[in-house]
Amino acid sequence: MTNTLKALLVDDERLALMQLEKMLKELTDIQIVGTSMNPLRAIEMARNLMPDVIFMDIQMPELSGLQAAELLQEICPSAEIVFVTAFDEYAIQAFELQALDYVLKPLQRKRLIKTLQRLKQPNVNPPKTPLLGEPVSIRCFPSLQIEYKENQAEELIKWRTTKGQELFAYLLHHRGQLVRKSELLDLLWPDIDPKKAITLLYTTIYQIRQNLKRNAIDIPIQSLSAEEGYMLDAGRVRLESDEWEHNLRTLEHVNVNNLAAHQRVLDMYRGEYLGKHDYLWAEGDRQRMAMRWLHHAQQVAECYSQNGMWNEAAGVYHRIQQEQPLSEDSFFALMKLYDLMGQRASVEEQYQLLLKMLEQELNLEPKGEITHWFECWKQQISDTRTHVPLWIVSKRKLL
Repeated sequence: MTNTLKALLVDDERLALMQLEKMLKELTDIQIVGTSMNPLRAIEMARNLMPDVIFMDIQMPELSGLQAAELLQEICPSAEIVFVTAFDEYAIQAFELQALDYVLKPLQRKRLIKTLQRLKQPNVNPPKTPLLGEPVSIRCFPSLQIEYKENQAEELIKWRTTKGQELFAYLLHHRGQLVRKSELLDLLWPDIDPKKAITLLYTTIYQIRQNLKRNAIDIPIQSLSAEEGYMLDAGRVRLESDEWEHNLRTLEHVNVNNLAAHQRVLDMYRGEYLGKHDYLWAEGDRQRMAMRWLHHAQQVAECYSQNGMWNEAAGVYHRIQQEQPLSEDSFFALMKLYDLMGQRASVEEQYQLLLKMLEQELNLEPKGEITHWFECWKQQISDTRTHVPLWIVSKRKLL
């Protein structure tokens, strides 16, 4: 900001607007570059005037001050907002918007002086400048985390509200697409009065943008007209799920020579897509990615087993159990692996864990194939002192 601050005043009450203008001229050297009784007109004025501070009423026709502030952030993102209103019920929402101040009518000189002092104070935490050479990295396995640089160290952005986090996640999920405001209202505030809900939407969008700007995170959220909705531009985003799916697509078929590359891609998946948030709207992609990962993990584990890398195979199957705890196949695979490794207690343990899981979760018994294998294994152990893996015994019988 320059030494002399440029101010735009917006209030639909003529006398209130005149009083504010008079008091500001008496109390400070702020340059009043424009006044308006119409918030839509004020938005157009801001494009040309680029004010440093905007004093704005909240209760106005056509567009509330909270809604106007959300639009003004796109036009003059560095401008401070000071809300001046007769209604204290909006105070919490105003500070959610990162407004500089919230002043109640009728205006008091002492109170306005405090606001002006805050305006003149140097910003001890100025917005950071985006590092255009570095794309933003966003994790989504298993939770939403935006990484940014802070003194050359990686930090994670903190969300002020869970609604703000979900709104951002939803726009990110539909990146590059128009998301209508009506859709967001139905998703996040379905049981709230429509007028209050739209105010909450504008407030939350403003809050998200301020949070991103404060941390120099270059993820534009565009307003596509006042009536339509928003679109998140992910052009400078490195999204973890996108990178994982791209790497998975470009891998050659798993073999002993590229197992390390497959293992790296396998390890990129650290849990279900947005799984910790339990967003119902993400369930389709969550299940699709989980099934892709499971299929890949089974291929990697089988390749390890076929090449005698039994400990590595066991590690993958244990990971499958963590991600897909209701999968009988992982228990069965581990039983056969531990049989090959001569770890009889581990074979027993896996079978008992399978029994317990099926009984508690599904009230079922293991598949007949698994039960038959286990009974034959126990019989074979009791029949011979020198244990031979059951798959070898079966093969000999066939020969």
